[in-house]
Amino acid sequence: MAILVTGGTKGIGLAIARRFAAPGVDVFLNFRADRAAADLARETIEATGARCHLIEGDVGTPAGARDVLAGVAAQSDRLDQLVHCAVRVIPEPLLEIDPVALTEAINLNGTAIVYLAQAARPLFRPGSTVFFLSSRGSRTPLPNYAAVGAGKSLAESLVRYLALELAPLGVRANCVAPGAVDTEALRQVYGERTPEIMRQSAAANPSGRNVVDDDYCSLVEYLASPSAAMIQGQVIFVTGGSYLAA
Repeated sequence: MAILVTGGTKGIGLAIARRFAAPGVDVFLNFRADRAAADLARETIEATGARCHLIEGDVGTPAGARDVLAGVAAQSDRLDQLVHCAVRVIPEPLLEIDPVALTEAINLNGTAIVYLAQAARPLFRPGSTVFFLSSRGSRTPLPNYAAVGAGKSLAESLVRYLALELAPLGVRANCVAPGAVDTEALRQVYGERTPEIMRQSAAANPSGRNVVDDDYCSLVEYLASPSAAMIQGQVIFVTGGSYLAA
């Protein structure tokens, strides 16, 4: 088995990579810049007995995505799970944000799911699954979150179209959207207010707590299994009952 996780050396991406890591599994972790974090992530994955491959690159461009998938192809003739977690945060109001930076963020946070799927297609096998990690900001406007939220909204739409084209190949595409998780990306948005935001989120959650890694990792694991063969093109929220809407 082989899994590629973009943004896989930290936070949600690393948690998902750990869930699939096991002896004999090839775990490919894509990262853009933080080599120290990547090296620590590799130690974490290799401790499970899995083979860990670090691939540095920017998947927010078609060429970058192709280069990352070429790195996968150099080590494996298949890709069972493609998980796009990489994100670029620009914590600024939409009316003030630099348009060039916004375009780059939308490419990584949204369009890149297509770049990755196109480049990965030769490695897909029946049963392979494409995952995009979304959030409530894709549907609910949040302050200083437009570069992420608008990108994720775009990606959710693209996943539906990808699902239509991948289904005849026996490949699935779905989105998983966890509730508030204390990640580097969240801290870029809220800064010093992050602990307060997390406390408020837990207090307001009908389930009485925030989402933990096991909550969304278990869903991803199920969606990757044969039992979920007919789940295609969906956005599934893991929130404990928060943000419910018709």
